[in-house]
Amino acid sequence: MAKTWAYARVSSASQKLDRQIEQLRPYVVDDAFILCDKASGRDFERPQWQLLNKILDEGDTLVICSLDRLGRNYTQIRDVWKDLYDRRINVKILDLELLSTDHSKANNDPMQQMIANVAMELFSYIAERERHEIRRRQKQGIEAAKAKGKHVGRPAITFPPNWKDVYLRWKRREISQNRACIELGVSKNSFKKLVKKYEKSNKPPAEKKTTPTITFDRADEVEGVNGEKGIQGKFDF
Repeated sequence: MAKTWAYARVSSASQKLDRQIEQLRPYVVDDAFILCDKASGRDFERPQWQLLNKILDEGDTLVICSLDRLGRNYTQIRDVWKDLYDRRINVKILDLELLSTDHSKANNDPMQQMIANVAMELFSYIAERERHEIRRRQKQGIEAAKAKGKHVGRPAITFPPNWKDVYLRWKRREISQNRACIELGVSKNSFKKLVKKYEKSNKPPAEKKTTPTITFDRADEVEGVNGEKGIQGKFDF
């Protein structure tokens, strides 16, 4: 037998659910059929919604006060709304009756089907615009941070307190790379980066190349056999 369920949500523990519950109460047989969450929709890990979503079955009706109770943004709202529609679960939106769905009428009502299709297209369009706006704001934020000389992206990797001891043992082949990573609490990729960084900063200075020099203990000008003059002395290389 098809059932009617209701869902209410507020974004913080300090907010009240009373108003939503009062609006939803006339549509259910008992308050036990009203599930509520007091949490932000940011990660959508809301226990009561997750439970209700598993309970809802084909032919059931979900009643909500407003469309934004389904998700934190239009991408999420679109995905949840489409999932409910594909599962043939009716959705009644109290402040937006136009987008409410009733599968018992949809098969015989072309207008209802058209509204559902238009709603899906509308959600997709708004979701795409929303993603574009988020990317635009992120880009602006990154550019502003770079202009102020702030580091952008993942935080720079730092050497753990026990780095030198573990590194030397690994270098002497007393422990494996896997063991070194475990003791340092880093991934293999991070370990390789740390090794490269450490060895680059601790690389001994290169030996200066020297060129041979010539010194003379004594230099005397002598006259050769044919009267040519030259230098006589001791050469050191």
